[in-house]
Amino acid sequence: MVRILGGLVGLGFVLALLLGIYDTVSNWISNPPQATAEHEFHEHPRKAGFSFEGVLGKYDNRQLQRGLQVYKEVCAACHSLRLVSFRDLEAIGYSEGQLKTIAKGFQVPSINPETGEAATRDGLPSDRFPLVYANDVAARAANNNAIPPDLSLMAKARHDGANYIYSLLTGYREQAGYKNEKGEELLKQFPETKTPEGLHFNPYFATLNLAMAPPIQDGQVTYSDGTAATADNYAKDVSAFLMWSAEPKMGARKTAGFASLIFLVIFCFLAYGAKKQIWRGVKD
Repeated sequence: MVRILGGLVGLGFVLALLLGIYDTVSNWISNPPQATAEHEFHEHPRKAGFSFEGVLGKYDNRQLQRGLQVYKEVCAACHSLRLVSFRDLEAIGYSEGQLKTIAKGFQVPSINPETGEAATRDGLPSDRFPLVYANDVAARAANNNAIPPDLSLMAKARHDGANYIYSLLTGYREQAGYKNEKGEELLKQFPETKTPEGLHFNPYFATLNLAMAPPIQDGQVTYSDGTAATADNYAKDVSAFLMWSAEPKMGARKTAGFASLIFLVIFCFLAYGAKKQIWRGVKD
């Protein structure tokens, strides 16, 4: 009797599941989801050709240093890098003296030892990059009610992060007349998506419109190594730097993984040889 009741209960669950699937499929067929502007006109990141891509790819320290320069002269006006310490920059080729100079160029929060009141001081290599704004209220007040995100982990927080950042920085377009790969014009198909005042159209952004104005332009930053001062180079360099800030141990991880694969291949050959040696006198 118990088995019969258990079987009936199980059969009931199966029938309920099948009915739910049937209802979902039938609703989808009779009322298919409507196309949205975000789905039809959002573009996937373009490939920038970074040196660290691929199994054996590695960071280019010169590029990372240029990216840091772009961050300091452009991005640091709005975006924090709160999870990165100045001394971490030693990994991209800076000496101890250079680290002290870089840290000194930032003011970090401190306490006045005489009065106990809040104050600021020159940064030290042991400090982290300071926050740009004291709190979200101050950030919104300075940025048209938008909060600039911290960039420490941005390259890992977005799909194809480095290429996404590069595409976003170089992807600002005029919305009027913009067409997707199918040749469809955005405002003709979705006139309600006209970019509101205070926002900027960018097909690489999830909602197509964002509060950040185009941050870079040709000639904005002068590189000391003679690299061309173009917006495309700025975007590539700062994207590479933000990839490093999000995953500074990528090179070590790839090296360890490659060494592990070599070990496993050698181990397989040794194990096979041991098996042949142990069972050599046994006939099938």
